[in-house]
Amino acid sequence: MFKMKNTFILPVLTIGFLIWFLATLAFRFAGQFFFITDSVPILTSLYVALIPALVLISILTFKRFKLSGFENIVAGVLLVLPGMVLDTFIIQFFEHIFPNMASNSATTFGSWLMWAYSIILLTSIVVGLRKNS
Repeated sequence: MFKMKNTFILPVLTIGFLIWFLATLAFRFAGQFFFITDSVPILTSLYVALIPALVLISILTFKRFKLSGFENIVAGVLLVLPGMVLDTFIIQFFEHIFPNMASNSATTFGSWLMWAYSIILLTSIVVGLRKNS
């Protein structure tokens, strides 16, 4: 059994919530300007841009709390958990929450969110297993 410090749990959950909240505000007030689903180059750029941004945020969070091994994996789960829970309702009520965006963008938005959460989770697994060996 491995021993894990628990001092990072609430702060990392809070960071995850704040990232979700700020991203949701950005989409609510400006999503129609940058989340352009009918442009393949723009949409591809949005998917690609997430990779370095979320890898960096994840690694900086892990370093900030001096996490080791499996703590990184737990932190990755904690980073995405608030957003994953709240985004289930955001996607369900997409037209009401994002009246500034076309309703047919909801599917692509959901896909993009899954991609974002996957990047954070994969980063935490790679970092956690590498530091554990």
